[in-house]
Amino acid sequence: MAPITDVEDIAKMSLGNMRCTRCADGFEANEKIVNSNGELWHTQCFVCAQCFRPFQDGIFYEFEGRKYCERDFHVLFAPCCNKCGEFVIGRVIKAMAANWHPHCFRCQMCGKELADAGFIRNQNRALCHECNAAVKAVGTGKYVCQKCHGLIDDEPLRFRGEVYHGYHFNCANCAVELDSTAREVKSRPGFAANDMNELYCLRCHDKMGIPICGACRRPIEERVVTALGKHWHVEHFVCAKCEKPFLGHRHYEKRGLAYCETHYHQLFGNLCFVCNQVIAGDVFTALNKAWCVHHFACSVCDTKMNQKSKFYEYDEKPVCKKCYEKFPSELRRRLRVAHENTMKKNPV
Repeated sequence: MAPITDVEDIAKMSLGNMRCTRCADGFEANEKIVNSNGELWHTQCFVCAQCFRPFQDGIFYEFEGRKYCERDFHVLFAPCCNKCGEFVIGRVIKAMAANWHPHCFRCQMCGKELADAGFIRNQNRALCHECNAAVKAVGTGKYVCQKCHGLIDDEPLRFRGEVYHGYHFNCANCAVELDSTAREVKSRPGFAANDMNELYCLRCHDKMGIPICGACRRPIEERVVTALGKHWHVEHFVCAKCEKPFLGHRHYEKRGLAYCETHYHQLFGNLCFVCNQVIAGDVFTALNKAWCVHHFACSVCDTKMNQKSKFYEYDEKPVCKKCYEKFPSELRRRLRVAHENTMKKNPV
């Protein structure tokens, strides 16, 4: 309702049968009379129908034939915003069974204003189209296209960190419509002439000779690591066990996978019979066991031995010649017989 501000001083006019609209009394000669839309009022009668006070600055609101000051009209008839609780003056948004200021009606997930963008009711929440699509995607396990906000049924196209339907883009070189196999690369001589990353179809991309990372399947624009018969981004060439990048450090290959030194030895290396640690250097093998070179010693006198030292087996442990000769003759005979029987069963 627009305020009405017409106030006239009616003087020197024929009063005749003129009556005040409120009290129905006549007017005195030369009396100041209020004329509002053809209705005449005594100045003391032209007041708010609720508080009976004169209208400030002559401004009033009319509803169902009665006139109200601005304050009482808002209190009696203006809607309250469901968010801030203030009266809504001017444009009111009616949604979700409530009234809102345009700037108060926002997406309940991202906070975006919905007055002009439109909204979708989702589980009694007002959501923008983007957030509603994201909620649906979580429920279906699908991606949401960042351009049309629809669900992506097939493999998505990845561009500048976001996912899209492939058909929203064309190859920067041959203009063919793209799909999920499109490759994102920087501009190159003979192709798109700008500094921004662009999308190319697989055919045009292969003509550029750009290596593809064996992990993420994306083009490698900078430093390339070549290993295991593939190319890798430096940060994507990692240990198959701990998944830490090698970053130029030595790696060990086993069954088509790469391992850091620690995990390679833990998984495939030898453990020392004495210290039970992974043998990182040379390995001494004897008595069907592995030893650190500096740990291979006589089990009796603890004298260190090497590959050239003569030793005997006693209780599945090595004994140097000097200690062996101190054993009782009967024990040495039994050890010799046991050794010969073993050799017969397991000839070299």
